[in-house]
Amino acid sequence: MKRSEAKKAMGARSAAELSTELAALYKEQFGLRMQKATQQLQNSAKLKEVRRGIARAKTFLAQKSGGA
Repeated sequence: MKRSEAKKAMGARSAAELSTELAALYKEQFGLRMQKATQQLQNSAKLKEVRRGIARAKTFLAQKSGGA
């Protein structure tokens, strides 16, 4: 799936679904940070992807709540 398709899919979700996904991304980020600390992380680019996913979800949540 291309990024533009992923953005459209994320934009179509409700605020509750976005907050659920945001919580899952935070858990994934924590797990990746622990793997990095213990030298078990295989794909370091995954950290960047998750961080950007968190930012994207927060942006869409702010737009849904009328903050932007």
